[in-house]
Amino acid sequence: MTQFPLPPLTLPNADIAIVGLGPGAVGDIPLVVWQLLHSGRQVILRTRRHPCVDALGQVANLQSCDDLYEQHDAFAQVYAGVVQRVMTAAGHGPVVYAVPGHPWVGEATTGAILERARAEGLAVHVSGGASFIDAAATSLGLDPMEGCQIIDGMLLAARHHPHLDVSLPALIGQVYARQVASDIKLTLLNAYPAEQPVTLIHGAGMGIQRTETFALHELDRRDDFDHLTSLFIPAQRPGGSLNDLQELIAHLRAPEGCPWDQVQTLQSLREFLLAECCEVLEAIDNEDDEHTAEELGDVVGIVCMIIQVAVEEGRFSMADAIRTSVEKLTRRHPHVFDVANVPDMDGLYSQWDAIKAQERADKGQKPKGPLDGIPAALPALEKARELQSKAEKAGLLKRVDVAAENPDLAHLLPVGSDEADLGRLLWQITALAKTQDLQAEAALREFAVRFREKQANPEVG
Repeated sequence: MTQFPLPPLTLPNADIAIVGLGPGAVGDIPLVVWQLLHSGRQVILRTRRHPCVDALGQVANLQSCDDLYEQHDAFAQVYAGVVQRVMTAAGHGPVVYAVPGHPWVGEATTGAILERARAEGLAVHVSGGASFIDAAATSLGLDPMEGCQIIDGMLLAARHHPHLDVSLPALIGQVYARQVASDIKLTLLNAYPAEQPVTLIHGAGMGIQRTETFALHELDRRDDFDHLTSLFIPAQRPGGSLNDLQELIAHLRAPEGCPWDQVQTLQSLREFLLAECCEVLEAIDNEDDEHTAEELGDVVGIVCMIIQVAVEEGRFSMADAIRTSVEKLTRRHPHVFDVANVPDMDGLYSQWDAIKAQERADKGQKPKGPLDGIPAALPALEKARELQSKAEKAGLLKRVDVAAENPDLAHLLPVGSDEADLGRLLWQITALAKTQDLQAEAALREFAVRFREKQANPEVG
């Protein structure tokens, strides 16, 4: 057989060469990486726990960072130690830093070394290699370009809700331990059903490669996790994500869409939003989960329609609305996301009001009065309840003792009454008003408006 010599390679002339060892098989190591490893330069392995390390042959001046994993409890401390070791070695001559997989896939130290090297004026070269993504996609028969989401399992495990689109497949790397798998499962269960099928991939790209599929709730009922374990979640039935709904609404509004949807405006959608919210409340009152989910979907559909109209008119986008909410909720919960501490619920309410007041001041808005902030479109009963709560909180109204101040009314709703008793009483009052051609809703709303005006202007009778 004719032997063809390998073409000579010009090795990168850099102070630090960061190279990837591929997913596991020594045959997947690129030629330039192999030659760098055997160039006589100082070689630092992030870890020896990689299948191809023993097959590298004689590598002069080789050391690993496995001792740092034993010295520190947190990965951030380990990675800081690795970066420092590489930088120290580079101060004495060219160094090759080798990591599992690809240096830019799930490798926190690559960016940190580049940042330090730039600050210290050192040249860095990054040589790739196949990553776990390539091997896992091959084992699954998956084309990631069709919309697969790829995420680090450690990032997912630290969240309460997965930042994933359930209508797209997801590949999760670094599911290296049972505890990590358990945390990932809890996060995923906030968006996926317990019976969602998932597939564990062990040793992707290796001769030992194997896969097993089971229900999500069974994910942490095994002990065969290691540094070569990944998790795959297939896409759910289309139509279950916010992106699916936004696409549908945008299609309905498009020139080839529906004439009714095309003519809607922010003003015309107001009444539909209010009606759908009322239907949600009715479904909740009926304790009908299926109907509640359906009606909530209708509410979200109207919200998406409002957003789509706003996008078309250049007003704002869905991201703007959601980001505002996220920032506001984070800002208003310093006792959760910061160092603030509140001893009780009264302190919590006071803190909430103070933050809202500061927000208005930052926007150059006048401070709100104690009875401001109640939506005008609220039904009269809810509007009255909100007014009474705010008035009591501001000291403008004492909590009414019906038995002491209104003895004629106390017997109508005695202590121990439930919502059915209250509903019956309100029904009877409404019927009484009807006999005199009075509208209970309008009467209560008018009284609430007068009460608010009187508190704002005491001189008004």
